[in-house]
Amino acid sequence: MRKWLLPEYIEDVLPDEARRIEALRRAILDLFEVHGYRLVQPPLLEYVESLLTGTGHDLDLKTFKLVDQLSGRMLGVRADIAPQVARIDAHLMNRKGVNRLCYAGSVLHTLPTGLNRTREPLQVGAEIYGHAGIESDIEVQRLMLEALRIAGIAHLQLDIGHVAVFRALVGRAGLTAEAEAELFRAVQAKDVVALAVRVRKLDRNLRRALEALPELAGGMEVLAQARRQLPAYPEIRRALGQLRAIAASLQDDGAQVCFDLGELRGYHYHSGVVFAAYARGWADALALGGRYDEVGKAFGRARPATGFSMDLREIVAAAPLAKVRGAVLAPYVPRDSALGRRIAALRRAGRSVIVDLPGHEKARSELDCDRKLARRGGKWVVVKNS
Repeated sequence: MRKWLLPEYIEDVLPDEARRIEALRRAILDLFEVHGYRLVQPPLLEYVESLLTGTGHDLDLKTFKLVDQLSGRMLGVRADIAPQVARIDAHLMNRKGVNRLCYAGSVLHTLPTGLNRTREPLQVGAEIYGHAGIESDIEVQRLMLEALRIAGIAHLQLDIGHVAVFRALVGRAGLTAEAEAELFRAVQAKDVVALAVRVRKLDRNLRRALEALPELAGGMEVLAQARRQLPAYPEIRRALGQLRAIAASLQDDGAQVCFDLGELRGYHYHSGVVFAAYARGWADALALGGRYDEVGKAFGRARPATGFSMDLREIVAAAPLAKVRGAVLAPYVPRDSALGRRIAALRRAGRSVIVDLPGHEKARSELDCDRKLARRGGKWVVVKNS
């Protein structure tokens, strides 16, 4: 085996893609900042108990683990930054009111989440802590859609679900943990055959309601359909009311809003509204989010929370290619102060200027310079590079 080969689903990011990723990272973080979200930078490694606290087994199998040679304790390489940010809000910042935080950094997964997915996503996201109403859910959903539009992604679809519906039904059913897990897998996979087997011994109304969940997906009509088909439990009525209010608030945001009451992604982590953004021609979700009010409790302070995250590498792959401005080629004239000042002025203005080091004339085409500095009338001016 060649020693320089990388592990499967781990790859280098080469200059063109790296430039696009970095430009998008800066643009999205600037967007977050003007909306009042403050940047935090959690560590890549933590004690594994802290990384997995509040997330159950949703992240356990995704997390690389190793022994710390200083303490002898088990460390984990983060597979998701959001729980770390929840720890920062609950344990370090100790704010009493609303706290808006954002982040950007690499995470590592033990296995890829799809055939063409990297095991090292570059995760960027935003979270709101301290507010329990749907107003904060709406805010982060709008922010997520705007971040995708900054990347140049159009024709967005926002899919929204609510885990409280499933929780209300299984709570009334009085199932064992094992039976609930089997039922969860059947609903999440929309496996109607397996679902019928799992619910056949339940009360008739509960059985019909659970069998209906995979089919309750579509536009606004789904909410009316759910109101007719699902039991009038207070939790379900409240959840449907929240989804209706969110849809009304987002109707002018330019994205197609859909609902899926069988979407249980992050069931052991999320506590309310869950949502995902899709784009035309792209099969996988480009951004994921939801409410997770119960996570902060594990860090000593129960705080309502909602937020979203996305993989910048995935977003760049889905976004249209933007035209890249070529660099300016400058001759190597070390004692020409006028040339030095002209180069400095161009760089201050944001232009990329590459000095043509001697001895590499035959490889100039590799520098991607479409302009050059040439002396005209005693002055250094930018002209087309022939």
